[in-house]
Amino acid sequence: MNRRAALRGGAIVAILVVTFAAGVFVDQAFPEYVPYFGHRSVGKVDLTELQHAVRIVQADYVDTSKVDPAKLSHSTVQGLINGLGDPFSAYFDPTQYQKLQQSYKGLYSGIGIYLSFTTSYPVITGTLPGSPAAAAGLQAGDQIVKVGDKDMKGVTSDQATTLIQGPDGTKVTMEISRAGQTFSVTITRAEIHVPTVRSAEIGNQVLYVRIYQFGTQTETSTALASTLSTGLPGKTGVVLDLRGDPGGFIATATDVISEFVASGETYELRDRSGTVERNQVNGHPKAPTIPLVVLVDANSASASEIVAGSLQVHHRAKLVGTVTYGKGSVQQDFPLEDGSDIHLTVKRWYLPNGVTIDHKGLTPDVTVTLANPTDAFDVTSPSLGYAKDTQLNAALALLAG
Repeated sequence: MNRRAALRGGAIVAILVVTFAAGVFVDQAFPEYVPYFGHRSVGKVDLTELQHAVRIVQADYVDTSKVDPAKLSHSTVQGLINGLGDPFSAYFDPTQYQKLQQSYKGLYSGIGIYLSFTTSYPVITGTLPGSPAAAAGLQAGDQIVKVGDKDMKGVTSDQATTLIQGPDGTKVTMEISRAGQTFSVTITRAEIHVPTVRSAEIGNQVLYVRIYQFGTQTETSTALASTLSTGLPGKTGVVLDLRGDPGGFIATATDVISEFVASGETYELRDRSGTVERNQVNGHPKAPTIPLVVLVDANSASASEIVAGSLQVHHRAKLVGTVTYGKGSVQQDFPLEDGSDIHLTVKRWYLPNGVTIDHKGLTPDVTVTLANPTDAFDVTSPSLGYAKDTQLNAALALLAG
């Protein structure tokens, strides 16, 4: 039985609502099967009132013909998870969980936008070339005010994904705010598959590598290995861009670190009993010595913080950008018998030096802000250049020095 844990990127994240590429995702693990009934009873959860309430509804609710038992069951579990007060633990009904499993594999049906999240409205930071969003005229800097009738203020990446994703060929209507003006747009969703890794040669023979999220090892680790194998010869340095990367599978994080570090720890996991699990690099790095700079920002979370922090602790790379999100917890998926899922915080992770970044984030070696999210280098359109990308230019200056 596979019970891999994974990291979730929380409420920031640049999410590609294809839905992913900048990463909605998805920091989830999806065990082959984890039975919900196989755990020992811990704590004192009093179910008396819940059982009493169920009996009352069953016995006395007037519109019994309108009662949906499955909906009541899902709402009950949803309330249980909400009661934890943990922003990273969540309940997904069967339909939502099925969508998430598809996103784990890099398969999406959506509109093709990158989003960043704050306590306000999600902001589009880019669109995929040829995507439905690009065809509809959506632009970087647009705010999504509503999806259908749902106000989007303060929504999480998962909530946005659930609302914007949908079957191929279906439509989604959104209210967009741009430069003080609000307008409505209806877009037809399409099937989209977005690579998690993209690269380009920039500067003085520098290999620029953008990881949008840490997908499965097949999806991301293999792509990075191929990128380094073909892109490193003749290069003078590497810029690893983890800006807006919400995280993903921790096994993938280990693979990424292992491409740049020859030996040592990648990170530590600690469960509620305090047991420490020390994870090591897996050997055979393709780029153990080439000069390396990592770009991070406030939307770099979870597995991206593991990679950036571990490379910093190992003195393998300098970090450039702004303080990262600060998510040091680990979530695991527990599928239930009806196809729904409990995404539960089960562990916390620590850097190889035993430090946690939870609620603190990583502090860059060189702090550089970006005036506008749209100033960031778009590796999907390299011809536009990176003159306005102050963080990338600072990274290139470090490599040149």
